[in-house]
Amino acid sequence: MADVQTALRSLGLLPDLDGTAESRPPQAMATLPDVALDQSVFDEATELAVRHFQQNRGLSVDGRVGEETYRALNEARWSLGDRLLRYDPERAVRGDDVINLQERLHELGYDAGPVDGIFGADTETGLRAFQRDYGLTSDGTCGPATLRALRQLGRKVTGGRPQLLRQSASFVDSGPHLISRRIVVDPGHGGSDPGHSSGETTEADLVFDLASRIEGRLAAAGATVYLTRGRNQNPSAAERTAFANDARADLFLSLHVDAQASEHARGVASYYYGTGSGASSTVGEQFANLARREVVARTGMLDLDSHAKTWDLLRLTRMPAVRLDCGYLSHPVDRLLLLDARVRASMAHGVLAAVQRLFLPAEADPPTGTFVLPA
Repeated sequence: MADVQTALRSLGLLPDLDGTAESRPPQAMATLPDVALDQSVFDEATELAVRHFQQNRGLSVDGRVGEETYRALNEARWSLGDRLLRYDPERAVRGDDVINLQERLHELGYDAGPVDGIFGADTETGLRAFQRDYGLTSDGTCGPATLRALRQLGRKVTGGRPQLLRQSASFVDSGPHLISRRIVVDPGHGGSDPGHSSGETTEADLVFDLASRIEGRLAAAGATVYLTRGRNQNPSAAERTAFANDARADLFLSLHVDAQASEHARGVASYYYGTGSGASSTVGEQFANLARREVVARTGMLDLDSHAKTWDLLRLTRMPAVRLDCGYLSHPVDRLLLLDARVRASMAHGVLAAVQRLFLPAEADPPTGTFVLPA
């Protein structure tokens, strides 16, 4: 807990005990805990600071410091220039300094891959190109000389995010058909983890049925579809994203249903990778909006909008990734709809429509809720 409070103080989210600034170096949090820290050992101020941090970082806001929140706290403490940055295929360097580097390279017109805070092969390629063009040693390492050059140069690209705009355009330019598109559909939970439940109905069973329906419709349209699990399996988030990356998928869709103690919680929401401060997946956001609106149009469920999140499931996939929450088992109306096989069939058709519309040019894009798969 001491490391967590130190990190929160360094980020200005928790006051120092003695009123002085905290100066502990970021390396102090280099090792993740073996288990999640128990919220019960926190005082109220620490819990509120954790919730504030989670909200700002696009994480699930629960006031607990599990592995994902702990790692995000560690990454948030790095500023560009604190350390040398280079590509390590065995253990990727992560942190806010990497985000700053990626954003800077994009502003200068270099494709450094997604702005995800992970120093991968794409970031190294973009950095080497920048170093080569500006007469630096093209070694793919962001050291003092490269930092000076980055700080001396002004922005060269304005009016948008070029790498992300290129990605969006490439989907349309690749043609409207779904033949040979690789799509990974991820039914959440599974195996020993049923997810939310209502009586004998479980989230794991509902989303597996929905995923199977989506698989059939996409396959009929010519796509190659993979499910991340079978009926009785429960892969970890890392295994699910690795599966999608290994499949070299074009799209990744994770399916869930929700539950809440509030009797007013109901509706359909979608999530895509984004930090909330500009860095996001353009195609992911577009797909999230399309999928949510198509499902809402076909089911009459409440529209809860799309939201940027930094969950590992969205962040670690190398293709546009979306999580679709298809309703609340805890709400009587949503539950009746989710239990109706005809409604789940309509949801599956809505996802098919969203995938198809993603590849259509604007002049051929049909209004929401009207797309029908040609015979």
